[in-house]
Amino acid sequence: MSGVEKGSTTTKTPADFLKSIRGRPVVVKLNSGVDYRGILACLDGYMNIAMEQTEEYVNGQLKNKYGDAFIRGNNVLYISTSKRTLAEGA
Repeated sequence: MSGVEKGSTTTKTPADFLKSIRGRPVVVKLNSGVDYRGILACLDGYMNIAMEQTEEYVNGQLKNKYGDAFIRGNNVLYISTSKRTLAEGA
């Protein structure tokens, strides 16, 4: 089995996903447990991330707000799209 649904002609790679979320709200979780929520401006092959309208959350509590933020890729645990608004605690 190839993992592709019958009748489907395209597969979405992680690189395709990352390209598709540029300019959208994301949550970036770091290895330290800190979350950064904001708009994904860009990222590179090393998973270095530039964000806009960034908010820093520690233990679920808003700690800081930044206009722009740069996160070094080796600190990133995961990147997730934000389905809920930041006010709803996504």
